[in-house]
Amino acid sequence: MEAGKTVFVGVDIGASRAKAVVLGAEKDLLGYAVERSGTDFEEVSMTILARALEMAGVSREQVAGTVSTGYGRNNVPYARSQKTEISCHSKGCYFYFPRAITIIDIGGQDNKIIKLDEKGRRLGFKMNRKCAAGTGAFLEEMSFRLNIPLEEMDALARRSEDPVRLGSFCTVFSATEVLENIRKGKKVPDIVKGLFHSVIQRVLEMDALTEEVVMTGGVVAHNPYLVPMTEEIIGRPVLVPPYPQLTGAVGAALYAMEEE
Repeated sequence: MEAGKTVFVGVDIGASRAKAVVLGAEKDLLGYAVERSGTDFEEVSMTILARALEMAGVSREQVAGTVSTGYGRNNVPYARSQKTEISCHSKGCYFYFPRAITIIDIGGQDNKIIKLDEKGRRLGFKMNRKCAAGTGAFLEEMSFRLNIPLEEMDALARRSEDPVRLGSFCTVFSATEVLENIRKGKKVPDIVKGLFHSVIQRVLEMDALTEEVVMTGGVVAHNPYLVPMTEEIIGRPVLVPPYPQLTGAVGAALYAMEEE
């Protein structure tokens, strides 16, 4: 990038993962970074900033503005201002799909359903913060119970021929059901697809889906099979932004551009 050209940074410190993006003046994605949030949000915010700037080929001096969002948004010392997760996810999704949409964001610790009108104005939202069911934490716990790497679950679910139906959305009770299905000799791919189905159902029970549906979040990024499964359940196509895990950070960077 040419010297002196300004860029804008968005930082999303989630409970599970921290993300940073660098946008150019034309709103093009120049660089990004993702790390585990860990226990020191300020330190990880510095790490992902450095990595994202390195990918973009720019220096700190070229950053014209930074906005932070997410669970740890107040722990980003170089951010000019902070915005809520709902606002940034809305802005990021509407940037990619500028029309009336319903956003499903599946994160490590919570889920969100956000509804926007054709002008990108928020009509309402629902969040699930009190239970791990339907989140990345749920899948992490189940991968531990099944003794399989988390990153292998998507491929396993795709191999299922007779998915198991889990009756409970509760993480604790689901674990008991998983063990019972293992005892009955059910195949691991069928159990994993049953877990994926449980995640989707847990989200869909939060609110009715109107307009076009957009799915985002780290869980969607790492388990893309959730998208066609959701399409099958709701009976219509689902949109996914280019980098679903970065949507909140992109929205934050777009806010940074507006503040300039």
